[in-house]
Amino acid sequence: MSSVLKTNALESEAIYIFREVVSQFDKPVLLFSGGKDSITLVRLAQKAFFPAKIPFPLLHVDTGHNFPETIAFRDKLVEELGLELIVRNVQDAIDEGKVVEETGKYSSRNSLQTTTLLDAIEEFKFDACIGGARRDEEKARAKERIFSVRDDFGQWDEKNQRPELFDILNGKIENGQNVRVFPISNWTELDVWSYIEKEHIEIPSIYFSHKRKVFLRDGLIWSHSPFVYQEEDEQIEERIVRFRTVGDMSCTAAVESYAATIQEVVGEIRESTISERGARIDDKRSEAAMEKRKQQGYF
Repeated sequence: MSSVLKTNALESEAIYIFREVVSQFDKPVLLFSGGKDSITLVRLAQKAFFPAKIPFPLLHVDTGHNFPETIAFRDKLVEELGLELIVRNVQDAIDEGKVVEETGKYSSRNSLQTTTLLDAIEEFKFDACIGGARRDEEKARAKERIFSVRDDFGQWDEKNQRPELFDILNGKIENGQNVRVFPISNWTELDVWSYIEKEHIEIPSIYFSHKRKVFLRDGLIWSHSPFVYQEEDEQIEERIVRFRTVGDMSCTAAVESYAATIQEVVGEIRESTISERGARIDDKRSEAAMEKRKQQGYF
């Protein structure tokens, strides 16, 4: 019973946050990746504004190196729910010379998303960007408020944050500023999966066990793909794997798993002693990798 009450409390908090966003901001947008957290946000937004439609668009910053299963699911969800989807591509920023593509063994487009995101915010004049980050994921995310103010350069100052006492959310911003909003900031990975199970939410097949061509590097299982650099001595093999977190193919590692249903995934997570971010390759660049990206304008 206690877990049910906790889930309901978290849902109520998230719905309250969504409604505060719409009441306090002029042009909000939901940052959508096609992953489980952003899919959960869509369900919460549906509940927050039912029977009306979700009153803001979805924005996907597409690296061009995403898992095909994720993109197919994104398009299916948007069509079924009649949502407005805006897609902006990292490849355009590369072609325009705004960013330089990384090369070499650990190359990734993940950090390049920042420029594309900030350009989209400027293009559409978004003043609130709703994201699925959670405090349990990573140290830098644990520092952020639910309404996290960014300056007119899109940058985050971890030392200059507003108090959020008694669930009072202050959305007042100066000209040029915008706010990142995290409705499921207080959720854990298990909370998200339990909610997906309870609500019967459909998610991409990539989250369940499947046979995939992979190779091993640094103790992690990397996907074999034209988008992922691979040394000649790194042998391709087939393994039964799934993904606990889904991002760019070049920064997301798989885990060996036979969990083929949501119930089995929930059971697996209950027993896990490793954070889901342990499978995010880009977080391993440095201890402060995420914090540095956020200071530059990252999600």
